[in-house]
Amino acid sequence: MGLQQTAPRGGLSLQPPRRRTVIPELAAVALLLLVLLPNGLKGSIDGAGLRNWLTVFVAIAVQALPFLVLGTLLSGAIAAMIPPGWLASHLPKNPALAVPVAGMAGVALPGCECGSVPIAGRLMASGAPPAAATAFLLSAPAINPVVLVATAVAFPGRPEYVLARFIASLAAAVIVGLIWSKVGKAVWHEKAMKRVIVGQNRWRTFSATSLHDFLHAGGFLILGGLTAATLHTAVPQSILDGLAGTGLLAVLILGALAFVLSICSEADAFIAASLSQFSPTARLAFMVVGPAVDVKLVALQAGTFGRSFAARFAPITFVVTIVCSLVVGSLLL
Repeated sequence: MGLQQTAPRGGLSLQPPRRRTVIPELAAVALLLLVLLPNGLKGSIDGAGLRNWLTVFVAIAVQALPFLVLGTLLSGAIAAMIPPGWLASHLPKNPALAVPVAGMAGVALPGCECGSVPIAGRLMASGAPPAAATAFLLSAPAINPVVLVATAVAFPGRPEYVLARFIASLAAAVIVGLIWSKVGKAVWHEKAMKRVIVGQNRWRTFSATSLHDFLHAGGFLILGGLTAATLHTAVPQSILDGLAGTGLLAVLILGALAFVLSICSEADAFIAASLSQFSPTARLAFMVVGPAVDVKLVALQAGTFGRSFAARFAPITFVVTIVCSLVVGSLLL
Protein backbone atom coordinates (compact mmCIF):
# COMPACT_ATOMS: atom_id res chain seq x y z
CA MET A 1 0.00 0.00 0.00
CA GLY A 2 1.32 3.48 -0.79
CA LEU A 3 4.76 3.18 -2.44
CA GLN A 4 5.32 0.18 -4.65
CA GLN A 5 8.42 -1.80 -5.56
CA THR A 6 9.55 -1.63 -9.18
CA ALA A 7 12.75 -1.67 -11.13
CA PRO A 8 14.94 1.28 -10.08
CA ARG A 9 14.85 3.34 -13.24
CA GLY A 10 14.63 7.03 -12.63
CA GLY A 11 14.52 7.24 -8.88
CA LEU A 12 11.63 8.08 -6.65
CA SER A 13 8.26 9.48 -7.49
CA LEU A 14 4.97 9.56 -5.66
CA GLN A 15 2.31 7.15 -6.86
CA PRO A 16 -1.24 7.31 -5.56
CA PRO A 17 -1.78 4.33 -3.30
CA ARG A 18 -4.11 1.72 -4.69
CA ARG A 19 -6.93 1.17 -2.22
CA ARG A 20 -10.49 0.08 -2.72
CA THR A 21 -12.90 2.98 -2.32
CA VAL A 22 -15.66 2.73 0.27
CA ILE A 23 -18.11 4.98 -1.62
CA PRO A 24 -20.48 2.19 -2.79
CA GLU A 25 -20.74 0.68 0.68
CA LEU A 26 -21.36 4.05 2.34
CA ALA A 27 -23.91 5.03 -0.27
CA ALA A 28 -25.72 1.76 0.40
CA VAL A 29 -25.67 2.44 4.15
CA ALA A 30 -27.03 5.95 3.60
CA LEU A 31 -29.84 4.59 1.46
CA LEU A 32 -30.62 1.88 4.01
CA LEU A 33 -30.79 4.46 6.80
CA LEU A 34 -33.13 6.64 4.78
CA VAL A 35 -35.47 3.68 4.27
CA LEU A 36 -35.30 2.03 7.68
CA LEU A 37 -34.54 4.78 10.17
CA PRO A 38 -38.12 6.04 10.61
CA ASN A 39 -39.38 2.51 11.30
CA GLY A 40 -36.44 1.39 13.39
CA LEU A 41 -36.54 4.38 15.73
CA LYS A 42 -40.22 5.17 16.00
CA GLY A 43 -39.86 6.07 19.64
CA SER A 44 -37.20 8.69 19.10
CA ILE A 45 -37.70 10.10 15.61
CA ASP A 46 -40.67 11.21 13.53
CA GLY A 47 -41.14 12.81 10.14
CA ALA A 48 -39.82 16.12 11.42
CA GLY A 49 -36.85 14.29 12.92
CA LEU A 50 -36.05 12.66 9.61
CA ARG A 51 -36.17 16.04 7.88
CA ASN A 52 -33.79 17.38 10.53
CA TRP A 53 -31.49 14.40 10.00
CA LEU A 54 -31.40 15.07 6.26
CA THR A 55 -30.84 18.79 6.82
CA VAL A 56 -27.84 18.21 9.09
CA PHE A 57 -26.32 15.61 6.77
CA VAL A 58 -26.74 17.68 3.59
CA ALA A 59 -25.52 20.87 5.29
CA ILE A 60 -22.30 19.20 6.43
CA ALA A 61 -21.68 17.59 3.04
CA VAL A 62 -22.38 20.77 1.04
CA GLN A 63 -20.20 22.94 3.28
CA ALA A 64 -17.28 20.54 3.26
CA LEU A 65 -17.31 19.48 -0.41
CA PRO A 66 -15.56 22.55 -1.93
CA PHE A 67 -12.67 22.23 0.52
CA LEU A 68 -12.47 18.51 -0.09
CA VAL A 69 -12.21 19.08 -3.85
CA LEU A 70 -9.61 21.84 -3.47
CA GLY A 71 -7.55 19.75 -1.06
CA THR A 72 -7.48 16.72 -3.33
CA LEU A 73 -6.52 18.86 -6.35
CA LEU A 74 -3.60 20.29 -4.36
CA SER A 75 -2.61 16.81 -3.26
CA GLY A 76 -2.51 15.69 -6.89
CA ALA A 77 -0.50 18.75 -7.90
CA ILE A 78 2.07 18.08 -5.20
CA ALA A 79 2.41 14.45 -6.25
CA ALA A 80 2.91 15.47 -9.88
CA MET A 81 5.07 18.60 -9.58
CA ILE A 82 7.32 18.38 -6.53
CA PRO A 83 10.64 16.65 -7.42
CA PRO A 84 11.16 13.45 -5.43
CA GLY A 85 14.13 14.57 -3.35
CA TRP A 86 13.36 18.28 -3.10
CA LEU A 87 12.09 18.47 0.47
CA ALA A 88 14.61 15.94 1.79
CA SER A 89 17.49 17.92 0.27
CA HIS A 90 16.33 21.13 1.96
CA LEU A 91 16.00 19.69 5.46
CA PRO A 92 18.80 20.07 8.04
CA LYS A 93 20.57 16.81 8.82
CA ASN A 94 20.32 17.40 12.56
CA PRO A 95 16.94 15.95 13.67
CA ALA A 96 16.53 18.62 16.36
CA LEU A 97 16.48 21.24 13.58
CA ALA A 98 14.93 19.12 10.85
CA VAL A 99 11.83 18.22 12.87
CA PRO A 100 10.44 21.78 13.33
CA VAL A 101 11.42 22.71 9.75
CA ALA A 102 9.56 19.66 8.41
CA GLY A 103 6.61 20.47 10.64
CA MET A 104 6.36 23.99 9.24
CA ALA A 105 6.72 22.61 5.71
CA GLY A 106 3.20 21.29 6.13
CA VAL A 107 1.97 24.85 5.59
CA ALA A 108 3.63 25.10 2.19
CA LEU A 109 2.91 21.55 1.00
CA PRO A 110 -0.73 20.86 1.79
CA GLY A 111 -2.34 17.50 1.25
CA CYS A 112 -4.77 15.15 2.90
CA GLU A 113 -3.58 12.61 5.47
CA CYS A 114 -3.95 9.81 2.93
CA GLY A 115 -1.27 11.44 0.75
CA SER A 116 1.02 12.47 3.61
CA VAL A 117 1.85 8.85 4.51
CA PRO A 118 3.45 7.87 1.18
CA ILE A 119 5.14 11.29 0.98
CA ALA A 120 6.69 10.67 4.41
CA GLY A 121 7.85 7.26 3.21
CA ARG A 122 9.39 8.88 0.15
CA LEU A 123 11.17 11.42 2.36
CA MET A 124 12.76 8.63 4.38
CA ALA A 125 13.83 6.82 1.23
CA SER A 126 15.31 10.11 -0.05
CA GLY A 127 17.54 10.45 3.00
CA ALA A 128 15.51 12.69 5.30
CA PRO A 129 15.74 11.94 9.05
CA PRO A 130 12.81 9.64 9.97
CA ALA A 131 11.85 11.97 12.82
CA ALA A 132 11.48 14.86 10.36
CA ALA A 133 9.46 12.71 7.97
CA THR A 134 7.05 11.81 10.77
CA ALA A 135 6.68 15.48 11.75
CA PHE A 136 5.74 16.32 8.15
CA LEU A 137 3.37 13.33 8.08
CA LEU A 138 1.45 14.81 11.02
CA SER A 139 1.57 18.51 10.16
CA ALA A 140 0.78 18.57 6.43
CA PRO A 141 -2.85 17.42 6.73
CA ALA A 142 -3.54 19.60 9.77
CA ILE A 143 -2.06 23.07 9.26
CA ASN A 144 -2.23 23.62 5.51
CA PRO A 145 -4.16 26.65 4.19
CA VAL A 146 -7.12 24.65 2.88
CA VAL A 147 -7.75 23.08 6.27
CA LEU A 148 -7.34 26.37 8.12
CA VAL A 149 -9.74 28.20 5.79
CA ALA A 150 -12.23 25.34 6.12
CA THR A 151 -11.97 25.65 9.90
CA ALA A 152 -12.64 29.40 9.68
CA VAL A 153 -15.73 28.76 7.56
CA ALA A 154 -16.97 26.04 9.92
CA PHE A 155 -16.56 28.36 12.92
CA PRO A 156 -17.55 31.80 11.54
CA GLY A 157 -16.50 34.71 13.70
CA ARG A 158 -14.37 32.45 15.91
CA PRO A 159 -10.76 32.89 14.70
CA GLU A 160 -9.51 31.44 17.99
CA TYR A 161 -10.50 27.98 16.70
CA VAL A 162 -8.24 28.41 13.68
CA LEU A 163 -5.35 29.61 15.82
CA ALA A 164 -5.86 26.86 18.39
CA ARG A 165 -5.97 24.19 15.71
CA PHE A 166 -2.81 25.49 14.07
CA ILE A 167 -0.83 25.71 17.32
CA ALA A 168 -2.02 22.41 18.77
CA SER A 169 -1.49 20.48 15.53
CA LEU A 170 1.96 21.94 14.86
CA ALA A 171 3.03 21.41 18.47
CA ALA A 172 1.85 17.79 18.35
CA ALA A 173 3.71 17.16 15.09
CA VAL A 174 6.97 18.62 16.41
CA ILE A 175 6.71 16.89 19.79
CA VAL A 176 5.98 13.49 18.24
CA GLY A 177 8.86 14.02 15.80
CA LEU A 178 11.26 14.85 18.62
CA ILE A 179 10.07 11.84 20.62
CA TRP A 180 10.55 9.66 17.56
CA SER A 181 14.10 10.95 17.14
CA LYS A 182 14.83 9.39 20.55
CA VAL A 183 12.79 6.18 20.44
CA GLY A 184 12.53 5.39 16.72
CA LYS A 185 14.64 2.50 15.45
CA ALA A 186 15.93 2.01 11.92
CA VAL A 187 14.35 -1.43 11.69
CA TRP A 188 10.90 0.14 12.01
CA HIS A 189 11.46 2.14 8.81
CA GLU A 190 13.05 -0.53 6.62
CA LYS A 191 9.88 -1.23 4.66
CA ALA A 192 9.63 2.39 3.51
CA MET A 193 13.37 2.69 2.87
CA LYS A 194 13.37 -0.27 0.49
CA ARG A 195 10.49 0.87 -1.68
CA VAL A 196 11.60 2.59 -4.89
CA ILE A 197 9.21 3.35 -7.69
CA VAL A 198 9.39 4.59 -11.27
CA GLY A 199 8.25 8.07 -12.22
CA GLN A 200 5.00 8.55 -14.18
CA ASN A 201 3.63 11.06 -16.59
CA ARG A 202 2.81 14.16 -14.51
CA TRP A 203 -0.74 14.53 -15.78
CA ARG A 204 -1.45 10.86 -15.10
CA THR A 205 -0.02 11.18 -11.58
CA PHE A 206 -2.05 14.35 -10.95
CA SER A 207 -5.34 12.93 -12.19
CA ALA A 208 -4.95 9.52 -10.55
CA THR A 209 -3.92 10.97 -7.18
CA SER A 210 -6.67 13.61 -7.17
CA LEU A 211 -9.37 11.14 -8.16
CA HIS A 212 -8.23 8.55 -5.63
CA ASP A 213 -8.02 11.04 -2.76
CA PHE A 214 -11.41 12.54 -3.60
CA LEU A 215 -13.20 9.18 -3.70
CA HIS A 216 -11.45 7.89 -0.60
CA ALA A 217 -11.88 11.06 1.48
CA GLY A 218 -15.42 11.57 0.19
CA GLY A 219 -16.42 8.17 1.51
CA PHE A 220 -15.26 9.06 4.99
CA LEU A 221 -16.97 12.46 4.74
CA ILE A 222 -20.26 10.64 4.09
CA LEU A 223 -19.63 8.43 7.11
CA GLY A 224 -18.90 11.45 9.29
CA GLY A 225 -21.96 13.31 8.05
CA LEU A 226 -24.18 10.30 8.70
CA THR A 227 -22.79 9.93 12.21
CA ALA A 228 -23.17 13.61 13.08
CA ALA A 229 -26.71 13.74 11.72
CA THR A 230 -27.67 10.61 13.66
CA LEU A 231 -26.15 11.96 16.87
CA HIS A 232 -28.17 15.15 16.48
CA THR A 233 -31.43 13.42 15.63
CA ALA A 234 -31.63 9.92 17.11
CA VAL A 235 -29.60 10.23 20.30
CA PRO A 236 -31.54 11.91 23.15
CA GLN A 237 -30.28 15.38 23.93
CA SER A 238 -29.88 14.45 27.59
CA ILE A 239 -27.32 11.75 26.69
CA LEU A 240 -25.27 14.10 24.54
CA ASP A 241 -25.43 16.79 27.21
CA GLY A 242 -24.32 14.28 29.82
CA LEU A 243 -21.33 13.17 27.75
CA ALA A 244 -20.45 16.73 26.79
CA GLY A 245 -20.29 17.81 30.42
CA THR A 246 -17.76 15.22 31.54
CA GLY A 247 -14.66 17.41 31.16
CA LEU A 248 -11.60 15.33 30.34
CA LEU A 249 -13.76 12.33 29.44
CA ALA A 250 -15.55 14.43 26.80
CA VAL A 251 -12.18 15.30 25.24
CA LEU A 252 -11.24 11.61 25.16
CA ILE A 253 -14.65 10.69 23.72
CA LEU A 254 -14.34 13.10 20.78
CA GLY A 255 -10.69 12.09 20.31
CA ALA A 256 -11.78 8.46 20.11
CA LEU A 257 -14.63 9.40 17.77
CA ALA A 258 -12.16 11.15 15.45
CA PHE A 259 -9.98 8.02 15.51
CA VAL A 260 -12.89 5.78 14.50
CA LEU A 261 -14.61 8.04 11.94
CA SER A 262 -11.40 8.77 9.98
CA ILE A 263 -12.78 11.94 8.39
CA CYS A 264 -10.63 13.85 5.91
CA SER A 265 -8.96 16.90 7.45
CA GLU A 266 -10.54 19.22 4.87
CA ALA A 267 -14.00 18.28 6.21
CA ASP A 268 -13.62 17.44 9.90
CA ALA A 269 -14.10 21.02 11.13
CA PHE A 270 -17.70 20.95 9.88
CA ILE A 271 -18.37 17.78 11.86
CA ALA A 272 -16.72 19.33 14.93
CA ALA A 273 -18.79 22.50 14.58
CA SER A 274 -21.97 20.41 14.50
CA LEU A 275 -21.11 18.80 17.87
CA SER A 276 -22.12 21.99 19.67
CA GLN A 277 -22.99 20.19 22.93
CA PHE A 278 -19.31 19.55 23.57
CA SER A 279 -16.80 22.00 24.97
CA PRO A 280 -14.51 23.98 22.65
CA THR A 281 -11.53 21.96 23.91
CA ALA A 282 -13.26 18.66 23.12
CA ARG A 283 -14.09 19.85 19.61
CA LEU A 284 -10.50 21.02 19.20
CA ALA A 285 -9.33 17.52 20.15
CA PHE A 286 -11.59 16.10 17.45
CA MET A 287 -9.86 18.29 14.85
CA VAL A 288 -6.32 17.71 16.14
CA VAL A 289 -6.52 13.93 16.66
CA GLY A 290 -8.27 13.05 13.39
CA PRO A 291 -5.62 14.19 10.86
CA ALA A 292 -2.85 12.69 13.00
CA VAL A 293 -4.12 9.25 13.99
CA ASP A 294 -7.21 7.35 12.92
CA VAL A 295 -8.18 3.89 11.72
CA LYS A 296 -7.32 4.42 8.07
CA LEU A 297 -4.01 6.11 8.91
CA VAL A 298 -2.90 3.21 11.10
CA ALA A 299 -3.62 0.86 8.18
CA LEU A 300 -1.76 3.13 5.75
CA GLN A 301 1.22 3.44 8.07
CA ALA A 302 1.38 -0.31 8.57
CA GLY A 303 1.39 -0.78 4.81
CA THR A 304 4.01 1.89 4.14
CA PHE A 305 6.36 1.57 7.11
CA GLY A 306 5.42 -1.78 8.63
CA ARG A 307 3.36 -2.99 11.57
CA SER A 308 6.13 -2.37 14.09
CA PHE A 309 6.12 1.32 13.17
CA ALA A 310 2.33 1.69 13.32
CA ALA A 311 1.99 -0.22 16.61
CA ARG A 312 4.31 2.27 18.34
CA PHE A 313 3.66 5.47 16.42
CA ALA A 314 -0.15 5.52 16.74
CA PRO A 315 -0.36 5.36 20.57
CA ILE A 316 2.34 8.01 20.98
CA THR A 317 0.56 10.27 18.51
CA PHE A 318 -2.85 9.83 20.16
CA VAL A 319 -1.53 10.71 23.62
CA VAL A 320 0.43 13.74 22.39
CA THR A 321 -2.48 15.13 20.33
CA ILE A 322 -4.85 14.82 23.31
CA VAL A 323 -2.39 16.57 25.63
CA CYS A 324 -1.72 19.37 23.12
CA SER A 325 -5.46 19.85 22.62
CA LEU A 326 -6.03 20.11 26.36
CA VAL A 327 -3.23 22.61 26.88
CA VAL A 328 -3.97 24.83 23.88
CA GLY A 329 -7.73 24.59 24.36
CA SER A 330 -7.49 25.68 27.99
CA LEU A 331 -5.38 28.68 26.98
CA LEU A 332 -7.15 29.88 23.83
CA LEU A 333 -10.74 28.60 23.84
